[in-house]
Amino acid sequence: MRRCNLIVDSCCDLPVELLNREGVTLLKFPYIVGERTFEDDMFQTLGASDFYDAMRKGAQPSTSQLSVPVLTTAFEAAAEDGTPTVYLSFTSGLSGSFSVAEMVRDQVLSRHEGFELYLVDTRLASIAEGVVVFEAINQMEKGLTAEELAQWASEARYFVDCEFMVDDLDTLQRGGRIPSSVAVAGAALDVKPMLTIDTDGTLKLVGVARGRKKGIKQLAEYYAKHVDFNGRGNYVMVGNTDCEKDMARLCDSLNKGGENPLIIKSSIGPVIGSHVGPGMLAIAFWGSDQRENMSVADRIANRIRKAE
Repeated sequence: MRRCNLIVDSCCDLPVELLNREGVTLLKFPYIVGERTFEDDMFQTLGASDFYDAMRKGAQPSTSQLSVPVLTTAFEAAAEDGTPTVYLSFTSGLSGSFSVAEMVRDQVLSRHEGFELYLVDTRLASIAEGVVVFEAINQMEKGLTAEELAQWASEARYFVDCEFMVDDLDTLQRGGRIPSSVAVAGAALDVKPMLTIDTDGTLKLVGVARGRKKGIKQLAEYYAKHVDFNGRGNYVMVGNTDCEKDMARLCDSLNKGGENPLIIKSSIGPVIGSHVGPGMLAIAFWGSDQRENMSVADRIANRIRKAE
């Protein structure tokens, strides 16, 4: 029996049908094309091909964080319903939305004393965030309390592994998601950059591939080397920004690995897509504890951030 509700956001990039579940509320990030502002409804209104074709022709969509009114409406509705609730948020390493959510939560709880509302910064983005969200829905439906679910998510986020290939780094650099020096180096080498999400929720360049075919092979090999379900769901998320044929090739490679995972395919939404551009391939799955892969410098930096 379900004992809590979930609030999630569109940056998890899960197929919308997986989010249409009782007890799940979806917050839609805004994005701007030209002078028009849209809601990220996961391509239910504007098709993926139309969006990414516009980018290929020179459109430069932008994004913004979740607004105070949107968060207030969602949190107030949860409080009025009375069911303890957990919000799983897009990484604070790439957006200020989590900080806004913390502020709004405090305001709402001041008006609804005793209501249980837990916020978890997943420190993940796109389908990596989707891995946690998908399993959190399963845990919710198994009967975890809101407090138990928040504790579960706070630990589980460190066991999500991911890697993604982009055509180039220009779009990420324009949006301020990576340093310009990294983008320039990637362009000079004429390669396909391979990135991941670091434990602090920011992007990290981890390698390059000389061409898309080699990039697809590297993604499949990365999965085979690092997957470790460890009692969690036997599934892998695969996402793309309007490169369905390449995603099919990647899925074929995953099926040849012998693990026979459930492959959940995703068309990466317009908010994430605005920053990575067309041609991105991504893979996310349960792996080992990512904190164990941190360097000494990373550990010290994390301690400093916590102290602050």
